[in-house]
Amino acid sequence: MNVQEESVNVVELRIPCKPEFVSVARLAVAGIANRLHFTVEEIEDVKLAVAEACTNCIQRSPDAKEIVLTCEMVPEELRIVVRDNAVRAPGDDAAELASGSLGVFLIRSLMDDVEYRRDEHNGMFLRMVKRVAGTS
Repeated sequence: MNVQEESVNVVELRIPCKPEFVSVARLAVAGIANRLHFTVEEIEDVKLAVAEACTNCIQRSPDAKEIVLTCEMVPEELRIVVRDNAVRAPGDDAAELASGSLGVFLIRSLMDDVEYRRDEHNGMFLRMVKRVAGTS
């Protein structure tokens, strides 16, 4: 049986849910994205998407204590999950999810795949994927 496992490197970053730490997340993800074969423009797109995701957590989750970014580097692809731990009432932000905020619109336009949801017990969950140009 010849099974080739996908090589995955994972980096997790926990930052306080405060505006002054968004730049830390941007710098960290830039360094991670630089390990893959992204262009400068693609790295800027990833940094902007992460900044928007963190800003969304800060603005919409005032009771969250931290933002957790998990970055998975696989060959030719970067997967980023941004989470907060804010507790919210059922149905909170349902209109925002249905219509999409400007930040979510930007993230969707900058990244290749986006999954965005809010959970009343686990806070915000945003999964973004950026593929190196020329890969499917």
